[in-house]
Amino acid sequence: GSRPKVPEPPKPRSLDCKAPKMVIKTDLCAYTEYRIYPGHGEKFIAKDAKVHFFISAKADALFHQRIKPVKLRWTQAWRRMNKKGKVEEGGKKKTRKAQKFQKAIVGLSLDDLKKKKAQKPELRQAREAAAKEAKQRATQKKPAAKVAAPKGKADKGAKLPKGGGAPKAGKDFKGKK
Repeated sequence: GSRPKVPEPPKPRSLDCKAPKMVIKTDLCAYTEYRIYPGHGEKFIAKDAKVHFFISAKADALFHQRIKPVKLRWTQAWRRMNKKGKVEEGGKKKTRKAQKFQKAIVGLSLDDLKKKKAQKPELRQAREAAAKEAKQRATQKKPAAKVAAPKGKADKGAKLPKGGGAPKAGKDFKGKK
């Protein structure tokens, strides 16, 4: 049993023939950014000889009213601003995590810092407690020195003139007298 060969049906002509595609010159609307095909739209030439193509009288009118295309939901500018349409395959861009970097501080070199970090927490706490104690001792000594300052009328200083201490109108005064 061999089967007789059945002829294949002919392929449609549109797929078979490779006729060159017709290229149509299109312009972009200066306002909406839509494609304008031949025979459509309006051309506007400004005083500075800039040529603007508009897809419709509506786009032309909005342009001349100085209404920003970003504010209108149906324009491409709005879509671009609000990230509509184009969906990227990769999804969101991966943001690189900032690497931790340690710098030396004014009082300590980088090696000293690393040693301090490597210390056991108990040792570190003991050292910090000793530093706090030393600081407290130093603050207790300072107030005793301040008490020695003499008290009396000399503290008040010179009396200020009445009238809010405003400058007197002299030859340095620049303003209305």
